[in-house]
Amino acid sequence: MELGGLGFDPRNMSPIVLLRDKEERNFLPIWIGMFEAAAIAMELQEFKPPRPMTHDLLRMVIEEVGAKVSRIVINDVKDDTFYALIELQPMLEEGETMEPEDIISIDARPSDAVALAVRTKAPIFVAENVMIKAKMVNTEKDEEETKKFKDWVSNVKPEDFQKYFDKH
Repeated sequence: MELGGLGFDPRNMSPIVLLRDKEERNFLPIWIGMFEAAAIAMELQEFKPPRPMTHDLLRMVIEEVGAKVSRIVINDVKDDTFYALIELQPMLEEGETMEPEDIISIDARPSDAVALAVRTKAPIFVAENVMIKAKMVNTEKDEEETKKFKDWVSNVKPEDFQKYFDKH
């Protein structure tokens, strides 16, 4: 999946992070907190604060201990709450090999995992069971609704998100 953008649910003005597959056939909206949305928007806008924010600090700590974020996985959804894993692996020297037990999986909120993924350029995966259970949008199901949704996704920009954030 890829980060499709940030926006607000027009019904209640809750921030949404939107994931989409590369073919743009499936979209997965995840409602997130205001601060996490701001952290993602700041990175998308390439805004660098004078001191590290929490997700920047986490990235630096991971790198300093000799690891990297190999991927994040949105791995479950229960009662409309999404769950994620941040997978870390050691940075290897030339000639070293990695064993499966070298990967460390850390439970995380999807919003924090996505905020870290945009900072580390780590790939984002969504488990198949999540795509089945979640209220995703599938472009093959409803062409009219899909067109509206794609138009909305295409026009949402981090700057749009920031103007709403400034009001709160």
